[in-house]
Amino acid sequence: MSGDVNTPSDSTRDRPTEQFGRSQSTAPGPRHILRTIIGRELRTLVRTRTFFILTLAFAAVVLGISSVSGSVQGGYVPTLVDLLTPLELLVPVVAIAFGYRAILGDAERGELDVLKTYPVSSREIVAGVYVGRAIGLLTAIVAPLVVTVLLVFVAEEEGRTLYASHSGVDSPILFGRFIVLTILFALTVLAIAIAISAVVSGTRSAIALSVVALVVLLVGFDLALVYGFSAGSIGDGSLVYALALSPLSAYRGLVFESAIVVASGTGPAAASPIASLVSLVVWTATSLGIATWVLNR
Repeated sequence: MSGDVNTPSDSTRDRPTEQFGRSQSTAPGPRHILRTIIGRELRTLVRTRTFFILTLAFAAVVLGISSVSGSVQGGYVPTLVDLLTPLELLVPVVAIAFGYRAILGDAERGELDVLKTYPVSSREIVAGVYVGRAIGLLTAIVAPLVVTVLLVFVAEEEGRTLYASHSGVDSPILFGRFIVLTILFALTVLAIAIAISAVVSGTRSAIALSVVALVVLLVGFDLALVYGFSAGSIGDGSLVYALALSPLSAYRGLVFESAIVVASGTGPAAASPIASLVSLVVWTATSLGIATWVLNR
């Protein structure tokens, strides 16, 4: 629904009046408009070279790390361990890039004003933008991870392929959990990016606020948690719950708890799974709620 680059080849869009049926005698219903918004978002992603380049770059990094490190020969868990730290950095960057101008672009072109003349709420507009961008983002992130699973299946050393539910055994199920948690993390950061796109008033402020958001997500929260723990404000017993306050720490802890510690069979609790999942849901819902509130003003 919103173009993200200014070149004619990338920003060519259907006219809002034609796309939403303004010339028709009967106005389209909310469901039709919601589907239209999602479809326009997907067309925007396909037409914009920036997103295509981001997708290729992300895939190259993921597949490059898996191949160069040799972890694909070691199994599923060694591969996800090697990928965890790079994805902690790459997923937020890609998610912010996919969403930081999603609503801003429509506001600058006046498309939001056109939408408000139809029976569609701000919540539905935000939902359509979010779903459309999420489909593109998850395609970019999940596809390389699925290819990585296939590489492990083909290349892992003989005798390593033992599938069982008990601890200490490598399994594609564990990598599947890693993919699901990465999806949840990506959707959370995308929601934050959508909120940024609704709050800002221009491209420069969108870029500036996106950089601040990345710094806070990637560094700020972790530093605050380290400081709180070292100062005694966060006790040993409450640390696993405090880690859930940060989307990044929640994601990291969930991966350790559900994929890494389970495989090894031993180790201290890395996170509270319930608190971490709740944190991701709250961050997502709050961010989309902020975007909706801004559009309602």
